[in-house]
This record gives sequence, structure tokens and C-alpha cells, in this order.
Amino acid sequence: MPRLLTLLLVAAGTLGTATRCHAADTVAVLPLFNLNHSKAPNLDWIGESVAETVRESLASSGLLLLGREEREEVYRRLSLRTGVVLTKASVLKIGETLDAGIVLFGEFTVEGEGPGPPPQTAQMRVAIRAVDLRKFRETAAVEQTGPLQSLSQIQARLTWMLLSQLHPDSAGSESDFLRSHPAVRLDALESYIRGLMAPAPDQQMRLFSQAVRVDERFSQANFQLGRLLSAKKDYRNAALLLSRVAAGDSHFHEAAFLLGICRYYEGDFDAAIRQFRAVAAEFPLNEVFNNLGAALSRKNDPGALEQFQKALDGDETDPDYWFNTGYSLWRQGVFSRAADRFRAVLDRASGDQDATVFLGRCLRLDGPRTGDPRSEGRERIKTTFEDSAFRQLQAELQGSRAEKTKP
Repeated sequence: MPRLLTLLLVAAGTLGTATRCHAADTVAVLPLFNLNHSKAPNLDWIGESVAETVRESLASSGLLLLGREEREEVYRRLSLRTGVVLTKASVLKIGETLDAGIVLFGEFTVEGEGPGPPPQTAQMRVAIRAVDLRKFRETAAVEQTGPLQSLSQIQARLTWMLLSQLHPDSAGSESDFLRSHPAVRLDALESYIRGLMAPAPDQQMRLFSQAVRVDERFSQANFQLGRLLSAKKDYRNAALLLSRVAAGDSHFHEAAFLLGICRYYEGDFDAAIRQFRAVAAEFPLNEVFNNLGAALSRKNDPGALEQFQKALDGDETDPDYWFNTGYSLWRQGVFSRAADRFRAVLDRASGDQDATVFLGRCLRLDGPRTGDPRSEGRERIKTTFEDSAFRQLQAELQGSRAEKTKP
């Protein structure tokens, strides 16, 4: 856990209970089993679709959800195939291994399944149950039936029903919930889910692109494709996609963080500053402070050093944070303090050539020179948005406040 979050937990008085509360505050959603798998394995993606949609929607409503990657790792460790029918013992074992408090699982069936594509009029039934591992109690199943073509709406209604069970204060009315979760075309949904399940980035790119072409309003597909394009440094196209991510999407703040990186590398530092400030207001993470400092630095704003220092205070093990504070001090001509920062970089990364060069310039009292490509724009950007620990912290604090307000 980053040092800054640890300090916040200590200040809130919840660190001692963090481990005990973690299981109570997390939800794991398992892929639904295709009851007619033997006849139509081509529809197994629907089980993943329901699970992913429920996971995404519950996360965006404030619940603490375990990610697909964590779930898939546990399936591998337990030698379970994704989408397989699960016994109660298997569900409990998965939940225990994931350290989850609640596990959601279920099944689906589509009428008239066969080896080919289902008919346009095919009907489906979906059922999901929740197991509370704290009380070893299983809730009654929530069910929905309807045409396969309306899978998106079926998933949304199921999610609202589950949210009403698990966290009624966040559920609101069904009509409001459905209005905030617009329907997605079935073919776009299938491409998106198959993209999530694809093992190779090129396959993911192709499938996410297909989903966005079919339905450009599809927030989750826009995020995933934008994330991949940002990693490939196609910042212009990534920015277009990331700007479409809906405010209610659980990835909204990560999308805003990545959009800030795109604007930074496009040279629009004012837009980057706005993005990083907005994210920092909700997620005061080291990487956000660092990138905000980098954007301010490119504008010659003296406030850059303060942001770099916040990032460093949060994680003194990261050499990039030491480098950026040193670089900012060097630009201001504070050579002795800058030299100390560059020495700290080399203590953590002895082969860092830039730190070695700048330490030498500090020792020679050799400051910045306008137009020098060797020393301008050397700020270091972070590209990974680590919000899971902060979300856990929020859940701990909310749980602590709720306990204190109980009569």
C-alpha cells in the first residue's frame, strides 16, 4: 500500500481493522454458466458479459469489486474453467481465495440454441445468486427473461435488482438506473466481451474497434480501445475515445487520467492540467500529483514543485519522483537541494544516466539554458493509474463512519 494511503488509514483509525473489513466490503462476480453449453458453446461469452456488466455497474455505484484479472488468476490456481457450472463448495472456495465478502454466481439459457447463430426471436433466461461468506447465507436468485437481442437491458435490470439487495442506498429507482445505463447493441456487446477475453493485444484492438464502430456511444468499449491506443502512443485517436467515456463509468477517472497524458504529449498543457486537477480532486494519488506537476512544469509554473513533492511524500521508493523534484529544483537554480534529489535517484536506480548528468550539472552550478534539447522537457510521466488501494480506503472510511453512526 502506498505510504500516503497508509498514513491516511492511520489518521482515520482504520488501519487495524483493514484486513478484517476487506472481506466484508468486497464483491466477486463469477462468469455465469451456459446451461446449454454442450449444444451452443458459441454463446458462452454471454456468461462473461453478464458478469462483467454487473461488476462494472456495481463498481460505478460505489461498491468495492474484485477485478477480472484477480478472478481469472484464482480460476487458474484452482484449475477451474471460466464459465463452468460451479458447486456450492467451489463458489465458497473461490470466494475464500479471493478474500471476498460476497460472491455472485448463476446461469443462463437461450431457447432454441444450436451450432449456428441464434434466431432473432430467441428468448433467454438469466438467474444470479449472492452468497454472503461472512454469514454463509445464500440469497434468493434474481431472474430476468426476455429476447436475446435485449441482453443489454436484461443485464441492467439484473444489476439494479442486485444493487437493491446489496446496497439499497445506492440503487435509486429502477427507471433512473436504466436511464443512466443506456442499451448497447448485441453485436457491439459481443465484440467488446470477446475483446476482454482475447489473449493478445492485437485481437483486443480489433474487437474493441469493431464494438466502437457498431456503437460509438459504448462507454466501456471506448475506454478499453482508448487505453490500448494510449499505450501505443496514438494520443490523438486515444483522446477522442477517452473523451467519450461516461461520467457514470467505473473507469471514468482512469479515462480522465489517460486523457490528461494524451493532452500532455500532444503539447496541450493547459488541457492536461485541467484533466489532472479534476482527477486529483477525487483520487489524490501519487501518479496524479506527479503528472500534474509535469504539466505545470512545462508551463513554467512554480507550483510544479509542490505537486512533485506531494508525489514524493506519498512514495519515497520511486526514483522518478525524486528525479522530478530534483529537476524542478535544478530549473530554479537550487543546485545543492537538487543534487541531493539526484543522489537519491542513483541510490534507487544506479544506472539512471539522466540523474547522473543532472547531478554533474548541479555540482558545476550549470543551470538551464534556453533551447537546450538535452535539458528541456525532461519531466517523467506516470502512465499507470493505481486506484484500487484508494477505493479500498474509501470503503474502509465509509464503513467506519457507518459503524460510528449506528445507535
